[in-house]
Amino acid sequence: MSAATATRSVLRTEARLFAREPGSLFWVMVSPTVLLVILGLIPSFQEASDDLGGRRVIDLYVPVAVLFALIMSGLQAMPPVLAGYRERGILRRMSTTPVRPGALLTAQLALHAAAALASALLVIAAGRLAFGVALPENLPGYALALLLAVAGGLALGGAVCAVSRTQKIATAVGSAVFFPTMFTAGVWVPVQAMPDTVQRIVQLTPFGAASQALDTAASGGWPGWAALTVTGVWTVVLTAASVRWFRWQ
Repeated sequence: MSAATATRSVLRTEARLFAREPGSLFWVMVSPTVLLVILGLIPSFQEASDDLGGRRVIDLYVPVAVLFALIMSGLQAMPPVLAGYRERGILRRMSTTPVRPGALLTAQLALHAAAALASALLVIAAGRLAFGVALPENLPGYALALLLAVAGGLALGGAVCAVSRTQKIATAVGSAVFFPTMFTAGVWVPVQAMPDTVQRIVQLTPFGAASQALDTAASGGWPGWAALTVTGVWTVVLTAASVRWFRWQ
């Protein structure tokens, strides 16, 4: 069996298993849109503000909800699955078969990336249809920032899995990292509405930089190279850490 055939076979199996997890499907695919709708129903969030350059708060929350989908996929959904496979010895047993463990990791990364991207598109569509939020004006820039953010979210999830020996530890570590990333992504307060000093600090984090890049592209500009570089560097560092610390058993 070739590596490509093995990967496709594992991907189909993992997709069926993923589809049977209503909890993961809800939190990754549905909850970001639910969050956006709830926030959009707040009357003051639909009013233009001079402090935000004439934009509404709900306009700022579409990129935030997109990042929320990436956080849920990378931190809450993927690490417990991979850690559970390792804890039950599945990865070790696969290493003795033609289907290598790498095929399973590739399938998990692909599935959670696809789920995060689908959720992001759903958020953008809901923002447009329900609250009249303009579609991203700079589509190439938005796509680049989104793909970098997805890669960063999965790399962070991979690092959490790498340092977690069991499924319970992966869940605990993921939850501990979850709340700071929620803050830096702007879930509680949009990054653009934070005080200047806090903004500068937050924009040095992977999701803070991604939030800035997505917001700039949504407004029609090209994402700043500083924001893209920060997101890319974090992705490389976290990926290297995942590879360095990950153990098959």
